[in-house]
Amino acid sequence: MEQGKGRGNPRRTEANFPEAVRSARIVALIVAVVAAGFLVVTLANYWVSRASIRRAIVESDLPLTSDTLYSEIQQDLLKPIFVSSLMAHDTFLRDWVLDGERAAQPVVRYLNEIQQKYGAFTAFFVSDRSRTYYQNKGVLKQVREGEPRDVWFFRVRGMDHPYETNVDPDMANDDTMTIFINFRVLDYEGRFLGATGIGLQAVTVKQLVERYQREYRRTVYFVDRDGRLKLYGRTFDAAEPDIHKRAGISAIADGLLSRDQGRFEYKRNGETIFLNSRFIPDLGWYLLVEQNGGERLAEAQRTLVNDLAVGFLATLVVTWLCAILVRRSHRKLESLAAIDALTGVLGRQAFDVVFAQAQQRARRSPGPVSLVFFDVDHFKAINDRFGHVVGDAALRTVAGRLRDGVRAGDGLCRWGGEEFLLLLENCRLDQAREVAEKARHAVLAEPLHLEGAGEVPLTVSAGVAELRPGEEAEDLIARADAALYAAKTAGRDRVVCAE
Repeated sequence: MEQGKGRGNPRRTEANFPEAVRSARIVALIVAVVAAGFLVVTLANYWVSRASIRRAIVESDLPLTSDTLYSEIQQDLLKPIFVSSLMAHDTFLRDWVLDGERAAQPVVRYLNEIQQKYGAFTAFFVSDRSRTYYQNKGVLKQVREGEPRDVWFFRVRGMDHPYETNVDPDMANDDTMTIFINFRVLDYEGRFLGATGIGLQAVTVKQLVERYQREYRRTVYFVDRDGRLKLYGRTFDAAEPDIHKRAGISAIADGLLSRDQGRFEYKRNGETIFLNSRFIPDLGWYLLVEQNGGERLAEAQRTLVNDLAVGFLATLVVTWLCAILVRRSHRKLESLAAIDALTGVLGRQAFDVVFAQAQQRARRSPGPVSLVFFDVDHFKAINDRFGHVVGDAALRTVAGRLRDGVRAGDGLCRWGGEEFLLLLENCRLDQAREVAEKARHAVLAEPLHLEGAGEVPLTVSAGVAELRPGEEAEDLIARADAALYAAKTAGRDRVVCAE
């Protein structure tokens, strides 16, 4: 499928306005809590002050740092997941396997292009038919059952989820610790063909950890489910890699590893250490954020003799720091909301933001959410016959007719090539089908008239699916895609609903 030319610039969209309001409320709430806390510290005795500072550390500072760091890690993994998904659904890769994998060079060249274009550390494909491990540098090896380094492939082969994220040494790059996005590749009948994806150096996450340690003066590190250290900053004392045997934290190790997240405290060298833990499923690790409470608790004694002016000044400083944290998180969300330069509708990366906001609104005010997956019929033939300039004009025309035929608040985005997604809130499956039919007729109503090309007929096929309770975006898209495939198979220029 042909992609539109040019690169779009990120733009602010109306979809981010609720996030801005929510961010302002968070800052306002933090300001109110901190101001009240300083007032209590000024007027109350030492023990009340001590309890107030302890709550600030355990319930605000550490969770806020942990949540922001978790959000940035998730966003760093978002792009490689998109890239791996594109590879898994690429018709070239599937057709090459189905054609018998006659030569390795085409797929090696393909993987090398992926690696260079998206700045990945490595790109790979493992065939289930030949058990050959293809990598962007060439053929790496043959995978075998029972081989410890190949366990991941047979795990992916048998799983139901379309992809997984795991951390392993990369054999093709001197066993560098690498975060792999492993995506299942299926043929056109849904049968398993192999696993593909890309890898990121774990040092990328390590640099993020070290930056947070410098900025927030907290200790950040990762452990696996068994409590063994996996990733930490350069200044971290890693002499004992098992937290069950580390001084102080060993007392809470079992409780920490028995839940997905929690707040803890323990004693080390006579000082109180506060700890916030959170399990990251994508990595299979726990994110641990620690803060030494000794210095903060000692401040309570000095605060008793300070006046309200000092408390006010400290409130302004804390408010400024919190505003920086919230703005940084908000800017990360805004950066995802990009406009597709060719068609003027939302780009693919914006869909996650639009979908997440729709889920939040649906939880607050339950209502049906539906998705329409459009595909321009015979688009390759248009490109081949008239050229890419006409093909781009056809995409712009289709996007404009689709946009004109939906509500202003509906989320229309270009998914890639000649594919478009339409997210409809408060819309049942039957209503979504009517919207899709209306859009299909709008596209069909008039051919594209271009000087030198004559009339170019335009039609679209569509697959419609309604969001199930608790369903993720990937699964909803997959069901709509399956319905779209049924529409294509049935002759195109029609709408099919998912069961």
